[in-house]
Amino acid sequence: MAGRRKVTADGGARAGQLAENLARVEQRIAGACRAAGRDRKEVTLIVVTKTYPASDVRLLAGLGVREVAENRDQEAAAKAADTADLPLSWHFVGQLQTNKARSVVRYADHVHSVDRLRLVAALSSAATAAGRQVGCLVQVALDAEAGDRGERGGVAPDAVPALADALAAAPGLRLDGLMTVAPLAGAYAGQPRAAFDRLTEISSRLRETHPAATMVSAGMSQDLDEAVAAGATHVRVGTAVLGVRPGLR
Repeated sequence: MAGRRKVTADGGARAGQLAENLARVEQRIAGACRAAGRDRKEVTLIVVTKTYPASDVRLLAGLGVREVAENRDQEAAAKAADTADLPLSWHFVGQLQTNKARSVVRYADHVHSVDRLRLVAALSSAATAAGRQVGCLVQVALDAEAGDRGERGGVAPDAVPALADALAAAPGLRLDGLMTVAPLAGAYAGQPRAAFDRLTEISSRLRETHPAATMVSAGMSQDLDEAVAAGATHVRVGTAVLGVRPGLR
């Protein structure tokens, strides 16, 4: 399989490129932590490998990456199977259809995009059947009005407590925290720091009733610095590590 091929001269060049990119991202995270008075160990880098091959995942693992993410089940399932011999933790970060829950729970250790009760039920049933416990995050849509869902998935802030309670009570699932994507519309459009500060506020309130829900997943390549400053515990970085995706150049 492609992910298991011997590293060639080109593979060596790719490994060097990834190493340089990782070093730059690490410098950004470390700098943001220093500026915010935070310990670097408080922030976990998750590398989002969507559209890139399993061979890149294998190279990243060789460079010390342990947390990787995908946003489409078909691609994620194949890569996870191809790299099953590696010490990786897989995160599912995309919008998820209920009919994909059974596949996702086979490889994902965390699902960041839980945004409705039907999905909680589907994930719980699938995880229980698979004999697994899957960490879940409520996706918060900061562009949504009360009771609405966001343009890029997620629930409005007022719906977080009920959904979190349902997750915490669901067999096979574990409530780990909250996730957001900087919104493209609404009051926080173009203001990632303000959006991430708002997520941190919601997280603080959630921990009053669910103390173990400490994950705050926020920030991507373009705004990870603001996310770290606002208190994110996990940043999801793709382009800054792997390069501009094919089709986006």
